[in-house]
Amino acid sequence: MNMESSEETLRKLSLEAEQCRRCPLWTTRRRVVFGEGPVNSVAMMIGEAPGREEDLTGRPFVGKSGRLLTEMMESAGISRSEVYITSLLKCRPPNNRNPMASEIKMCAYFLDEQLRVINPSIILPLGKFASENMFLKFGLSLMPISRAHGKPFEISRGKVIIPLYHPAVVAYNPNMRGVLEKDLLFVSKIIKDKKAGL
Repeated sequence: MNMESSEETLRKLSLEAEQCRRCPLWTTRRRVVFGEGPVNSVAMMIGEAPGREEDLTGRPFVGKSGRLLTEMMESAGISRSEVYITSLLKCRPPNNRNPMASEIKMCAYFLDEQLRVINPSIILPLGKFASENMFLKFGLSLMPISRAHGKPFEISRGKVIIPLYHPAVVAYNPNMRGVLEKDLLFVSKIIKDKKAGL
């Protein structure tokens, strides 16, 4: 699939998501937060669900956690503009509650299509829900994020999942900042290697 047809496929998917009525979240959302970034990105970040700021703007990771993530990515040498960013759910759960299993299942079609079209070499799930979801999707044994974070798990030749702590953890516990920064530095190296064809 060439870049132009990939962009068109994602545009149509985004429009489809805006009309989605698969789960009750459409009744409380303001905006669908489909995702953003280059269709030819080697890396895709996957969060859990949009929060208040995301619901207002229609953009992923723009609230407090998102600003923190962007800042830490850039200090690790990762430009936000080079990574495709999305989440398990495209609509905000009321009061930022955790995603329900039924909601994740009903929204999986959109994420599956994003993964198919973008075909990233590096999948970066942020937090427990996204990490568990990706591990199950690709047939990996589940393990706690405290053990899995920052480690590459090969899912096929040249493709890896690297779970990361959600930036909200750092917002609540500044002592965790160093852990996420170290993991992002590792991710930065992997991205550069992939781009260089190593």
